[in-house]
Amino acid sequence: MRTLSGSDRWLALLLAGLAGYVDSLGFLHMGGVFVSFMSGNTTRMAVNLAEGRWDAAIGVAAILILFVMGTMIGALIAGRQGPRSRSRVLALEAALLAGAAAAAGVGAAPMAIGLMVLAMAAENSVFLRDGEVGVSLTYMTGTLVKAGHALAAALRGGEPLAFRPYLALWAGLGGGAVLGALVYNGVGLIALWPAAGFALMLSLATRISRAG
Repeated sequence: MRTLSGSDRWLALLLAGLAGYVDSLGFLHMGGVFVSFMSGNTTRMAVNLAEGRWDAAIGVAAILILFVMGTMIGALIAGRQGPRSRSRVLALEAALLAGAAAAAGVGAAPMAIGLMVLAMAAENSVFLRDGEVGVSLTYMTGTLVKAGHALAAALRGGEPLAFRPYLALWAGLGGGAVLGALVYNGVGLIALWPAAGFALMLSLATRISRAG
């Protein structure tokens, strides 16, 4: 996060907010299962297995598999780290979220959830670095670890405010989740339409800025 340019930091912050927004929709709709936080889902799957709730465990396992597939698709769409790579990934995310919103509109909630998982997985390919995730956008454990390490470095005489970009990213995801929960309580999964539009807007903005 600290190595990103100012514009890329803003993009990362906005995408973390988008991830929090979408994840809160899925979390509320599925009663505690995530569409982007696979560590939590792994724990839920394990608990379900231990308690003999096989159907619930299989459902969470399917989400884990879809997430891996979405990550793979996102990386393939991104291709090499060229000027238009991020725009392509964001366009894919927008299309997946629009498909999820359309599915929710006709009552196909399982399909909507699957497309949401694919979208969140693909988002993590926006900031690829040497073929690997450069910035965590849909999960914050590593980001908070980096914030803690930056605070430790500050106490040893290092840069005193180096933790701020990491906490900002975390706050972005949390703020997006609050907004998503508020909108979901009013309209349900139809709240995916603004998310799709926002992803499309970011795709176009990224493409224009890279072209310039």
